[in-house]
Amino acid sequence: MASIIKTDTFRHKGLRKKLIDLLRAKGITDDNVLKAMNEVPRHFFFDSSFLEFAYEDKAFPIGSGQTISQPYTVAFQTELLQVSKNMHVLEVGTGSGYQASVLAEMGAKVFSIERQKILYESLKTMNPPLNYRIRLFYGDGYAGLPAHAPFDRILITAAAPFIPEALVNQLGVGGILVAPVGKNDVQIMTRLTRLSETEIKTDTHGSFRFVPMLGDKAQDE
Repeated sequence: MASIIKTDTFRHKGLRKKLIDLLRAKGITDDNVLKAMNEVPRHFFFDSSFLEFAYEDKAFPIGSGQTISQPYTVAFQTELLQVSKNMHVLEVGTGSGYQASVLAEMGAKVFSIERQKILYESLKTMNPPLNYRIRLFYGDGYAGLPAHAPFDRILITAAAPFIPEALVNQLGVGGILVAPVGKNDVQIMTRLTRLSETEIKTDTHGSFRFVPMLGDKAQDE
């Protein structure tokens, strides 16, 4: 992501509106989600060479074997998360920073973990132009951020073979965790709601495809 465009023209805004109309047509109904995605310039997260792909409803490679998620997937996960202003949200897998920016645009206080060192370093230069308060961490998403728990919401943006117990333990009562879960090529979008200290409700929401969630960051160092 070397050459990043940081201007948001009428053309970009028009393309974004068409994308939002498409997301609405595909079943996204949460106006807060759609409004946030209409405000966040997705092309900011693309190398300028690939600008024409920024407002297609498709995932796109961003390097280090990772992708910027399909806009529909971002909208779908965010809608399941039911985010309100000032909630403390933990995102596992910062990637391009796009999903974190959508959450921040919705008024959430975002804590985001990235395990890929190259992506983490590039993200530190991308956040200032967006003016979002996103706290970035380089670390192992399976471990979460216990020092900053409990969280109102937790979002995993990569294919998790299982939902880590450490993350469930960092979810506050009334909190929601959303993750694509599965060991194969297709994952099941899963939502956990902590009803009490001892009771968890689980529901599922269809099949998706994500890049794998990686483990201990030590192998990168």
